[in-house]
Amino acid sequence: MASSLGKGGAERSSALLSEMLFDLGYEIFIVTVLDDIEYSYKGQLFNLGVLKKQNNTFLGRLGRLKKIKSFLKTNNIDIIIDNRTRVQTYREIILTKIIYSVTTIYVIHNFNTSKTFTSYNWINKWLYKNEYMTAVSKAAAEKFKNKYALKQISTIYNGFDFENIKLLANEEIKTDLPEKFIIFFGRIDDYHKNLKLLIEGFKLSNLSSKKFKLLILGDGPDLEMIKAYTEALKIKKHVVFKGFISNPYPYVKRARFMVLTSRFEGFPMVIPESLSLGIPVVSVNCESGPKEVIINGYNGLLVENYNPQELANAFSSLVLNDDLYNNCSKNAAKSVEKFSIEAISRFWEKLLNKIINNI
Repeated sequence: MASSLGKGGAERSSALLSEMLFDLGYEIFIVTVLDDIEYSYKGQLFNLGVLKKQNNTFLGRLGRLKKIKSFLKTNNIDIIIDNRTRVQTYREIILTKIIYSVTTIYVIHNFNTSKTFTSYNWINKWLYKNEYMTAVSKAAAEKFKNKYALKQISTIYNGFDFENIKLLANEEIKTDLPEKFIIFFGRIDDYHKNLKLLIEGFKLSNLSSKKFKLLILGDGPDLEMIKAYTEALKIKKHVVFKGFISNPYPYVKRARFMVLTSRFEGFPMVIPESLSLGIPVVSVNCESGPKEVIINGYNGLLVENYNPQELANAFSSLVLNDDLYNNCSKNAAKSVEKFSIEAISRFWEKLLNKIINNI
């Protein structure tokens, strides 16, 4: 089960998980809630989003729940892996207690409780206390284990097809690029990604005096607001917006470094993706994920969150200190080998074998 297979880290992770498990020999069926299919996947797809577009009334939603139950029974599903957010109370009770009649693994993709579970702690404990759960970071696993007394939670990081990322990074860029730039790529959502902090840090760093630009790839609800913010801070001419790019890796490969300024994450996939291309990362130490990947001064810089001056200092360090930059660049790719699809597949295989042996 996945929200969709398009435009998001959790969605990209779900698509890649289907490929990992398919390659391990499992028969894969994917149910998507939304009609957004962008990433490659393996297995049979049941796109509920098509039905949602046809009828999204209350009766239409109930009808889709019945179709999920029928689909699971017809295809003799043994194990469900649920990658969705679980925030709508009545829907989660119906799914967990009525629709899902086989063993289910619930995947946690976000550290923010409101983006992951219902607003009722007692309901979350009732629904998930005894269920199999995995989190994409150790910090998230520990938080929710304690919060909801979860008995069967483990950490399995997102897997990455680094060879494919390197291949995609070699594609030709057909638009003009600044000669020197740092890069952000992701959803333009200030509540989540805190892009105002990014803009403030870039201004304070004065990288523009070194003829560096800030390149922003992505689309989202706050795009126009962030563009206006660059005008307000009088750095509009130094910030380049390219919109959503389906293959951002050629741009990342040419950047001096990649930046992440989020208020919260689950496990930000953009960090290992950038590091795999030899590109250091400057990230705020948000919850959760960055500190489980970035080793300060080894493959990037980890800075205090919500501190634009500290962010600016980190930017300047990776531009002015060539020894630091070269060391981070040299170590970047090898620092994320443990997140390869081959390595992560073994963790999933171990968990699935444990469950199968207990069925």
